[in-house]
Amino acid sequence: MRSLLTHLDRRTFDLIAAREWPGAQRVLPRLTRSANHGLLWFGLAAGAAALGGRPMRRAALRGVASLAVASATVNTLGKRSVRRQRPLLDTVPVIRQLHRQPFTSSFPSGHAASAVAFATGVAMENKWWGLAVAPVAASVAFSRVYTGVHYPGDVLAGAALGAGAAFAVRGFAPTRAQLAPPARPRAQAPALPGGRGLAVVANQRSGQRSGPRPDRAAEVHGVLPKAEVTVCGEPDGPSLDKALEDAAERAKELGGALGVLGGDGTVNAAAAVAVRHGLPLAVLPGGTLNHFAYDLGIETYAAAARAVETGEAVAVDVARFRAGPHLEGRQFLNTFSIGAYPEVVRIRERWAGRIGAWPAGVLAAWEVLRTAEPLTLRINGERRAVWLLFVGNCQYRGLGFAPVRRHDLADGVLDVRVVHGGRLARTRLLLAALTGTPRSSPVLGEARLSRLRISDLPEGTTLAFDGEVAHAPGELTLEKQNEALTVYRLLPES
Repeated sequence: MRSLLTHLDRRTFDLIAAREWPGAQRVLPRLTRSANHGLLWFGLAAGAAALGGRPMRRAALRGVASLAVASATVNTLGKRSVRRQRPLLDTVPVIRQLHRQPFTSSFPSGHAASAVAFATGVAMENKWWGLAVAPVAASVAFSRVYTGVHYPGDVLAGAALGAGAAFAVRGFAPTRAQLAPPARPRAQAPALPGGRGLAVVANQRSGQRSGPRPDRAAEVHGVLPKAEVTVCGEPDGPSLDKALEDAAERAKELGGALGVLGGDGTVNAAAAVAVRHGLPLAVLPGGTLNHFAYDLGIETYAAAARAVETGEAVAVDVARFRAGPHLEGRQFLNTFSIGAYPEVVRIRERWAGRIGAWPAGVLAAWEVLRTAEPLTLRINGERRAVWLLFVGNCQYRGLGFAPVRRHDLADGVLDVRVVHGGRLARTRLLLAALTGTPRSSPVLGEARLSRLRISDLPEGTTLAFDGEVAHAPGELTLEKQNEALTVYRLLPES
């Protein structure tokens, strides 16, 4: 059986060598050289990360990670386990042959493994980019036979190994689609074809760092042409609060819904108005980070538009904080924090795209704890010295001191995490993080609560919530409002 497969492999190699492939001799040898050491794929990944949005950066990172696993497997196991000589070049036209012939074992093809691993990894995050990369990957794999450096069997084995590497990476680092928040509990919301009946407030200031000012109304009408759009954030335009109130009143007249295009702070303000008026909310991610929209599973305007047009929606929790039992409070959809946490987030986000969320979290926590001073306050009546207090609306995943994202937006809990002060606290927390055991460290405290009371806050303390910063009163109470907000989002097919 083995001899038969070897014969078929060599016979197929000779047939490919003897056949004319129009235009191939000018393209394939150059293409195969460009893929040496993964340079072609690293270049594509760098370009996508620089020019694309957050989904493209995730796809690029997954593609590179899959390539790395495939390359390591080929070089440490594949080529050392099977010592196969390279094909003889007698039947391969000289014009096709590479100037520098590889000298390692022919089995399996490392180029094919890297190409297929990268393309498969990319497709797992972004199927359209995966489809675009697939022909390039297939051409690189075929070029190894065309130029005479591999038998077809080597290429097929490398391709299978590359695909397996991508699936292995997905096994320990699930894709965002695998971790999409559950579509529960489902809620009633009107279907608004074309956005008819949707009153949208678009914040001109959200997400803009440099370059020309985006036409926010055009962005909304590009996916929901019948929606009514009010742009705020202009010097001569309405304020955000007034625009949201007017839009809510208009949505009620139309029997429709309130929409918002902006970042987390803008979405927070819109959610408060939607809850007060009993309206469903459509979120178009137009900010810099868009934590709420992404945790909801809405990563593009198109995804939000499809949910609005089909009337697919869920109920999500809202968390509130107030200074006293009879005082009106504020709400947060994502996070509330006191102490150094806002700075931890800022540093983590700056580095996460380059080195990954876990190393970035370690770096951020150490940098902040190295320079910060702990606060002394009371948490549920118990006096404590803390460097940072984090409260999430629903439970977050990730390291204890650097939570990353949520799986369930209606779990009924406040995710409370505290980094305590004390002797050698900085060193102990860093060691716990580096050894992967932050939750077992006595420096870190965690709890899942429905209510939290914070008191004896020092004067001048600041708090942060959903990207906004405010002065903290001396006493605060945080509570959950379970399933208080109805939000449009696509539901999985049953």
